[in-house]
Amino acid sequence: MSIIEIENLTKRYGRNIGIEDVSFQVEEGEIFGFIGPNGSGKSTTIRTLLSIIYPTSGKARIFGKDSVRYAAEIKQDIGYLPSEVFYYENMKVKDLLAYSASFYRKDCRKRIYELADIMQLDLTKRINDLSFGNRKKVGIVQALLHEPKLIILDEPTSGLDPLMQQTFFQLLKEDNRKGATILLSSHILSEVERLCDRVAIIKEGKVVAVEHIKALQEKKHKIIRLEFNEPIDEKILMIDGVYNVSWDGVKADLCYRGDINSFIKVMALYNLRNIWIHEPDLEDIFLHYYQKGDEG
Repeated sequence: MSIIEIENLTKRYGRNIGIEDVSFQVEEGEIFGFIGPNGSGKSTTIRTLLSIIYPTSGKARIFGKDSVRYAAEIKQDIGYLPSEVFYYENMKVKDLLAYSASFYRKDCRKRIYELADIMQLDLTKRINDLSFGNRKKVGIVQALLHEPKLIILDEPTSGLDPLMQQTFFQLLKEDNRKGATILLSSHILSEVERLCDRVAIIKEGKVVAVEHIKALQEKKHKIIRLEFNEPIDEKILMIDGVYNVSWDGVKADLCYRGDINSFIKVMALYNLRNIWIHEPDLEDIFLHYYQKGDEG
């Protein structure tokens, strides 16, 4: 079952395009990554999905229901952490979270204390006494306190130290094991690769790929370094599938897409000393989609 269904979602601001024809689905029980640099359209997509802003065209469904028409009903089962959090400065943390909990049809008090303990959040402090990182912790607790079926996180780890990031990831994994579906938007590719099975890559307001991370790695290029025993003519590297070549006479760094065994057979003809073959990680794949003039 698809928990999120986005079809040709477009948001324009006058002549400027925020997002255009964005389409992807998030299946029940998965942790889905949504990646792109700042300004690529991630937050606009999420805010449009949640009916915080309204689409110019296209549609979105959450739990099988139109996200605009049934927005109030749907939000009972959604936990949302925006990229930036703003609160009433003079409120105490515990009062703010109690106020947030009052919008849900359940008793959230026990869960608030559990989450505050896990995230090492002092509930007695006032919001204006908190650091940026501790304000982010408030946002995390606020998003999770009602044990939502769908968790939507927009750049959730900014402001958290590395140890707290690991604690937060474990908390997400535990909620996911209990059945929560998670949409994780981030420009930090390592955390998406660690947590997610599938990703959507957004570029300049358009989704350019929706794939399993493993499938992206398997079908995209390999990164290769060659070292020869003597200077070699660069023309030997002008073979199908080779691109982005950096060459200094005896060493070459390149990208290759194709049958690696065929490539090695050709290189072995030229007094090859060493060869290093690197499987691309998510950052390599991401950069591939953002390179101008890439062959696709």
